[in-house]
Amino acid sequence: MSNLKASTDVLVVGGGMAGLAGALALRENGADVTLVEVAPAFGEVGAGLQMAPNASRVLKRWGLLEKALEIGVQPKHLVFRDAITGEELTRQTLDGEFEERYGAPYVVIHRSDLHRILLEACQKAGVTLVNDVLVQKVEADGDRARAYSAKGDVFEADAILAADGLKSTLRGTVADDRPVNSAYVAYRGTVPITEETPAADLEDVIVYLGPNCHLVQYPLRKGQLLNTVAVFKSPSFERGEEQYGGVDELEAAYKDCVPAVREALKNLATGIRWPMYDRNPIENWVSGRMALIGDAAHPMLQYLAQGACQALEDAAVLQHATRDRVFTPEGIDAGAWEAAFRDFNETRAARTARVQRTARVWGESWHVDGVARVLRNMLFKSRGDNNFQYNDWLYGRGEPGVPGEVRAGAVPAEA
Repeated sequence: MSNLKASTDVLVVGGGMAGLAGALALRENGADVTLVEVAPAFGEVGAGLQMAPNASRVLKRWGLLEKALEIGVQPKHLVFRDAITGEELTRQTLDGEFEERYGAPYVVIHRSDLHRILLEACQKAGVTLVNDVLVQKVEADGDRARAYSAKGDVFEADAILAADGLKSTLRGTVADDRPVNSAYVAYRGTVPITEETPAADLEDVIVYLGPNCHLVQYPLRKGQLLNTVAVFKSPSFERGEEQYGGVDELEAAYKDCVPAVREALKNLATGIRWPMYDRNPIENWVSGRMALIGDAAHPMLQYLAQGACQALEDAAVLQHATRDRVFTPEGIDAGAWEAAFRDFNETRAARTARVQRTARVWGESWHVDGVARVLRNMLFKSRGDNNFQYNDWLYGRGEPGVPGEVRAGAVPAEA
């Protein structure tokens, strides 16, 4: 008897970037996909995000890059400066040779805009979207997987993608761990660009590096908005307080910075701050017919700007891993999900672990003081524009398991 059938059901838990991307990838392969989200309406909070070429290549493959370019901004340069002196430390030109080398542009975009693009793509593809569903438990062994909601509903599917984020409940199925407090917090803000906005802020991603703090600025929405993010070491967060009543910590963290940095603090929305967590990498993301994806699998600090990028990579690799193993030319082999999830896990875990660990180290190098700051500045200033040795491993073509991206000799596997 054959175990092939005409369709297969997939349940995706979580309606953020990873959930929508995973749902779209599997729907394009032919699955009947239902996505459930705990919020009463779909949406994304926050400000801007950076999409490096490893992410924009995925959007390009799905036919969504043009939509991102219509609303986003292609910055000309990524510029690092010392926050205490204002001197430029290094820059990377983001068009020309950079874009040609990596096969796609560097794009900055509002989080809500990218989320909307993915949401509309899922709607157009026929993904069933359900709000106000809190999944508390999954049973993923046997021929079917089941998800149990707080309201008593039971969702059955051939496979489940757990995309329930940094504080994932479903991660507990495969790991007994907790988010790691980084001691750093972020304030974010977007303000309209005016005639008084410095012209350089309209073209580049600018990062000011200071002792125990940094500040990032770049334009959004075709240059209509200026995005500002301030990240600093917080004594109250180190004590375990996610929120904090005043802004005295923020002001104290930047008191020795150049006027341009202190002036930029006025752009921040100080009503809420964003505590920065990650988790230690884990090797196994799979339990039977359930697989973690995105921040549920590999939450990372923001210093490499790769959180959403790695979620898109996850979806692309999952699409490839299931296309030939689960979705066969003769039909859909519902018995192959476990093997496809294992392939996905084995392909992705080492890469995302490297990104997680590198993000931690990168953040430490940004926030040093004293002799370490002098040495860091010397190292950064010794790097010339279009020196790709530190970028190739992260942005390079040839994502594992994704065909059609490798150019022979173009990029080394490691750097």
